[in-house]
Amino acid sequence: MKPVNVLKRNINKYLFRSLTALLFLFLLQTAAVAQQGLSPYQVSQLKDVGSALLSPDGEKVAYTVDVPRNPMKSNETPWTELYVFDLQTNQQLPFVTGEVNVHDVQWAPGGEAITFLARREGDEHTSLYRISLNGGEARKIYSFKTGIYNYDWSPGGDQLVFTAREPQDEAEDEEFPYEPEIYEENLTHHRAYVVTPANDNPEPKRLQVDGTIYQVNWSPTGSHIAVTRAPTPLVDDYYMNQKVRIVSAEDLSVTTEINNPGKLGEVSWSPDGERVAFIAGADRHDVIDGRLMVSSIDNGSFEQLLEGYEGMIEDISWISNETIRFVASRGVWKVYSEINYDGGGHHTLLDQQQGPILNSFSTNRGNRTAFVADAHNHPTELFVMKEGDKVPRRVTELNPELREIEFGNQEKVSYQARDGKEIQGVLVRPVNEDPNKRYPLVTVVHGGPEAHYDMGWLTHYSQPAQVLAARGVAVFFPNYRGSTGRGIEFLKSSQGDPAGKEFDDVVDGVDYLIEEGLVHKDRVGVTGGSYGGYATAWLSTKYSDRFAAGVMFVGISDKISKWGTSDISQELYLVHSLEYIWEDWDFYLERSPIYHVDEAETPLLIMHGKEDPRVDPGQSYEMYRHLKVRTDVPVRLVLYPGEGHGNSHASARYDYQLRLLRWMDHYLKGPGGNKPDDALDYKEGK
Repeated sequence: MKPVNVLKRNINKYLFRSLTALLFLFLLQTAAVAQQGLSPYQVSQLKDVGSALLSPDGEKVAYTVDVPRNPMKSNETPWTELYVFDLQTNQQLPFVTGEVNVHDVQWAPGGEAITFLARREGDEHTSLYRISLNGGEARKIYSFKTGIYNYDWSPGGDQLVFTAREPQDEAEDEEFPYEPEIYEENLTHHRAYVVTPANDNPEPKRLQVDGTIYQVNWSPTGSHIAVTRAPTPLVDDYYMNQKVRIVSAEDLSVTTEINNPGKLGEVSWSPDGERVAFIAGADRHDVIDGRLMVSSIDNGSFEQLLEGYEGMIEDISWISNETIRFVASRGVWKVYSEINYDGGGHHTLLDQQQGPILNSFSTNRGNRTAFVADAHNHPTELFVMKEGDKVPRRVTELNPELREIEFGNQEKVSYQARDGKEIQGVLVRPVNEDPNKRYPLVTVVHGGPEAHYDMGWLTHYSQPAQVLAARGVAVFFPNYRGSTGRGIEFLKSSQGDPAGKEFDDVVDGVDYLIEEGLVHKDRVGVTGGSYGGYATAWLSTKYSDRFAAGVMFVGISDKISKWGTSDISQELYLVHSLEYIWEDWDFYLERSPIYHVDEAETPLLIMHGKEDPRVDPGQSYEMYRHLKVRTDVPVRLVLYPGEGHGNSHASARYDYQLRLLRWMDHYLKGPGGNKPDDALDYKEGK
């Protein structure tokens, strides 16, 4: 028999080991719980692939990575770095990294080097750089009197076409201590120039194209340059009056005018230089550039392919003289397809209902293709596919920490609006959802309204889906009528009816989720930016009895003053309202949220960039003042100096996200009542 003290020691040792094991298990469980969903700070630190370009031989992909700043230390925009992925060795090679903003990446003719635009230390303006695939430092190969906006190489690689702001004669110094701003006068055009960079003191020659030039694309044969131009630098003209012009590379004069009727997107040459394909609006009143057009460069006539297509063309590329490949949105999914230039041979190569959401692509005649794509559980990454593959292969992982995160399930939802029209959307369910429980809901309304949500990554500073899901909140993204991705008929179905059936569709979607048993009807919030901010203001007033909290971002409150203070008044008329406000003052007043403020019961947080040119900050001032004077509803107005139509800087984004989350927590899950404190503890977001 062992002595009593020995038994006690053994028992104590056993208890210590058992308690240690239990403590270890508890810590593991705690760590696991901590990884359920994302924190606001984690969202602020996510990297993503911005662009990708396959090399001419299909062996490598040059791609850019957006690297965010730490919002606790710097209120800067992300850096953009340059990498190369070698498809033979499966290696990712950093080429230009650090405090740099690389853009407009191209393969130099021959594929032995990469060129890009950047403004680096010592540069007065954005300049053109070249870096060899063999390594070494990037070197500047051309700069202009003003910053280069974009460029393209001639097929031989000796000449360069580029756009830049037209140099201005320096005014004589005058001894006067003040200079006023003259609104929309003395605007500076972007012009297009051709230059031979290798020459000593190269003299650029201007293309004989009037107006402001946006895109420049040298034909594969070298004989012509395709450009897009608008009559003025005004944003309204960029949207509504941009046209394609074909220019002779010999004398730089216009040889062919292609007068597309509506909005204009990407332009792409056929390999033989006989045709251009471009993405454009079907007509003057088409809300988007989402239709595929093909034109011969001989006479400028063009034909719309896929007329009646229930989708939106987003990216195009020729793979032969006869065939065009494209990525298109269809509902909440994306497809990768091809079609002949005469409209025949249309078929789908990738139907992405089980794969990543494709955003853009680059291909070498279809043998190999690089995609920028995202998914429900990661932001944009680089994917590659070779001929014969059934699905693209992901080759980058910029945010490996996401593997440890437990996400809320994401799914497509379809429901009938009150008039019988089918409406689609995306639902993110709470993490570890209990099927017997009803949850708070945040409804996120997209802007535009020419936009839509898909089944890809939906967690950003202004729509923190997985952050909310981790907090036990369902998140609903409705694609109300007027959304893109479902064809021109659906897109135009909201024209002339602002805040009408389009926002009824949002309410009907909330009702659907309540009827399904997921959502607590008294704990529904709404948020959105721009037109989504308009929806938030409308649903927080006209439908106030349905929403317990609202967060309005760069939104519209007064349709009448909106028209007179926006920089897109012609777009508002041509593709949204189809009439001017003075044709029916009463109608536009009644479709303004301020008109319905007396009905407001929804606590509203309003946030706005102080330098917003699209939706003047006065829209938020108006909403705030009407609520303050006419109601007792809790309201707060937060302004972001230095920000425009959406926040672009790290600290401003982080601040916005924390304020949105606090407001929703307080009114959907917490005590409600008086406003939460206006001061933030930024460390809480970690």
